[in-house]
Amino acid sequence: MKKIIIIGAGPAGLTAAFELLKNGETDVTIIEQDNQVGGISKTIIHNKNRIDIGGHRFFSKSDWVMNWWINQLPLEATKVAVNLKYKGQIKNKINFSKNNNLIKNKELVMLIRSRLSRIYYGGKFFDYPLKLNFNTLAKLGFYKTLIFGISYVVSKIKPIKPEKSLEDFFINRFGKLLYLKFFKEYTEKVWGTSCAKISADWGAQRIKSLSITKTIIHALKGIFGLKKNDTQTSLIENFIYPKYGPGQMWETVAEKIINNGGKIKLNSCLNKINIDTNLVKNISYRKGEKEYELNCSHLISTMPVKDLINASKNRWPLNTINIANKLEYRDFITVGLLYNKENFKEKLEDNWIYIQEPGLKVGRIQIFNNWSPYMVANINNIWLGLEYFCNDYDALWKSSDKELKNLAQKEVVKIGIVNSEKALDSIVIKIPKAYPGYFGDSYKNFSVIRENLDEINNLYLIGRNGMHRYNNQDHSMLTAKEAVNQIINKTNDKNKIWSINIDDEYHEEGNK
Repeated sequence: MKKIIIIGAGPAGLTAAFELLKNGETDVTIIEQDNQVGGISKTIIHNKNRIDIGGHRFFSKSDWVMNWWINQLPLEATKVAVNLKYKGQIKNKINFSKNNNLIKNKELVMLIRSRLSRIYYGGKFFDYPLKLNFNTLAKLGFYKTLIFGISYVVSKIKPIKPEKSLEDFFINRFGKLLYLKFFKEYTEKVWGTSCAKISADWGAQRIKSLSITKTIIHALKGIFGLKKNDTQTSLIENFIYPKYGPGQMWETVAEKIINNGGKIKLNSCLNKINIDTNLVKNISYRKGEKEYELNCSHLISTMPVKDLINASKNRWPLNTINIANKLEYRDFITVGLLYNKENFKEKLEDNWIYIQEPGLKVGRIQIFNNWSPYMVANINNIWLGLEYFCNDYDALWKSSDKELKNLAQKEVVKIGIVNSEKALDSIVIKIPKAYPGYFGDSYKNFSVIRENLDEINNLYLIGRNGMHRYNNQDHSMLTAKEAVNQIINKTNDKNKIWSINIDDEYHEEGNK
């Protein structure tokens, strides 16, 4: 009988456990070091207000993922939902009648939300992704529009070849001047290093399908009413979202896993993985002061690759261990700020505002009310999330909660969206290893780690940190699905897992 252990109760780990149980496996255990499920997709509640860490739009080009979500949390029955279905905007994504998903459940539901993101640059707000409309052109002015256009044409005539860095990638698709004005500042805030030092792999994975040409086509489709069948994921205008945040999805899945015989061990930290030849034999984990050991027939890992290698370091050559220990990660801070609606100079309809302004440390701002009105306890308040990107050795990460709250309150006033220097309430949330880095010598040598790990027949790497790849939750789920298929069908082709999210068009940057 199979004894399957999964490390991590984020979207990938929970999807794997759910699918294994659905396919008849009975001995499935998840080891999770946090005190709640969801990983970076969890929802944190503070004084009845809810925080979505990083923002998670529920949209995928995979019909399987879209239907999987809706089968967990049915779509709220609204005129908007019916209209979108028959306009074709969610056609072939959700089969309403067959799955009986269009229901009137008051709590366990998905909402359909409007998508709006903007860039803050030069004291002005621009649509993100950039739209070629009168509003954008008026803000840029004739001269900038002209020189940006010339810069773009030059990049098409003389593209940089080969594309070695993320900077090359951006310039080839947008021109040097647009890159400098609308991409460089924010991207370097996220990664803490020059775009010239980041691998072009990041762009190829995250935004390869977005370009000025497609922006023009999208604008023309809007003018002539041809957008209804547009599947360009970076330009979607609606998405589905759990009523009480992304954590509601994964808490619902976790409950179903437990009800079907699966086990989820929270507050449990993996300690050691015992590998004999090319098979994982058992693992040990700590919970409080006690240590436990579990035998396993298969191990599915979503934990950071660096930690996985160190937990089984007796198995690896010294070179592999050294490469793993030097892998780069970016850490993430959200500062939640609560204000009365009266403190806002204008009504904000954005999900995100990207801060492309030099001199400000904040990278992006979420307006939680616009993800779901149920994220906020009082309808008269606006609940913001200011996002900061750093490393765990940076001064920003080491700052006290009081210092971070003061910084966030000053910056939101400086941007000009709030007129009060003091928030009604605030909270600081720090997430280590939120983003696997696409830079550094170790990343260049990541294939060495992959080859070593792929040799272990019953070990499957899935998810964002599990594969050291900046997957969104839908692609993390698809890696879980593929790993489960191989375990159930007794096949072993790790390349199929690694190939997910290589040739697919992708969401806008930051869509988790």
